[in-house]
Amino acid sequence: MTAAPEMTVASLILQASPVVQAVMAILVLASVVSWGIILQRAGTFRRADSLSRDFEERFWSGMDMRQLHDQINHTPNPDSGCENLFRAGFQEFQRLRDKQADADAIMQGVSRALRISLSVEQGKLEAQLPFLASVGSTSPYIGLFGTVWGIMSSFLGLAKVQQATLAVVAPGIAEALIATAIGLFAAIPAVLAYNRFSARSNSLLSRYEIFAEELSSILHREAHAHHAVR
Repeated sequence: MTAAPEMTVASLILQASPVVQAVMAILVLASVVSWGIILQRAGTFRRADSLSRDFEERFWSGMDMRQLHDQINHTPNPDSGCENLFRAGFQEFQRLRDKQADADAIMQGVSRALRISLSVEQGKLEAQLPFLASVGSTSPYIGLFGTVWGIMSSFLGLAKVQQATLAVVAPGIAEALIATAIGLFAAIPAVLAYNRFSARSNSLLSRYEIFAEELSSILHREAHAHHAVR
């Protein structure tokens, strides 16, 4: 009596039907891309947080804003959200004041520049997060499709044999279940990363909004003080 060939995960994947193999390939590709995004986003959030904290320390150190503006233009850090907000708001403030605009017009321009800069920073922080959400929500269903297809193929093959045994149907069911496992393997890290990055994005955006409000208040006082002197 010959022993049944040993089943391994690799052999089951190689012997799977083309449809199940295609499903597995899609899920593996989605997982690889997800991990690339996770690593890239983790570095982006870490850098944005560190650079923004450093800039806020410089901003609140009492340095003259014109001097600070000249420094950041000389050595810019585009990943620092607070620095980008300051640059956008202060440049608009200087531009309108040089045109001898009144204080209200200056502050309207500053507010508009800060809103646009905030939208840009929000786009940077939330970039590629929808892909993680899509992978997290669809991968289990894609894997389930592969499982259903594999089990269906196994039972169709079972109908063609005279003696139905577990050994006949087991390989097909096992290869089908691998598709579900790969789907979960792709989905779970994507969901966890999406939730984590969404929370960090909201936290950073809250800091940016507070900084923008404080900067607007400072510029508001300076604009009115400048016109009072005139």
